[in-house]
Amino acid sequence: MDRSRTSSFLLLLALVMVTVAAAHRQGPGFLYTRSRKRCTSQYWSSEREEWPRMVPKYSTLSNVFGSGVMERYRANMTLLEASAIEENEQGYDVEFLGLLRESTAALVNSYARRGYPYASWEVKTLVIQALVSRKAAAYQAHQFFQANSNCG
Repeated sequence: MDRSRTSSFLLLLALVMVTVAAAHRQGPGFLYTRSRKRCTSQYWSSEREEWPRMVPKYSTLSNVFGSGVMERYRANMTLLEASAIEENEQGYDVEFLGLLRESTAALVNSYARRGYPYASWEVKTLVIQALVSRKAAAYQAHQFFQANSNCG
């Protein structure tokens, strides 16, 4: 009997340790995380799912993010085009392309995914703030990329 108590205690202790380690680890999941990638820019550009009514895919960047984006991007570029933009697109710095692609996905996710870590107003505000420099754009693009990649 004493041996089974010790075994049970050790098993419980191991379970607690795994739980604490998982809670401190960045990213979702417990022991195994299956990423469905339903929040990435590639997913939204594929049009496999209908876009939320609040952000129609043919809305222009300037209508959604404001006139400040016209300094960095084509004013009549649509959200759908932005979600599909490639890193080698001519006339744009790679940091701003990443910001464009990931912020578009983040905005759509803020409306379409319950529990997404950013609200729509936060996405819009962070985009405007990130347009000041390449470093700020790269940082914010990475933050959105992390949220988009870990969303379910």
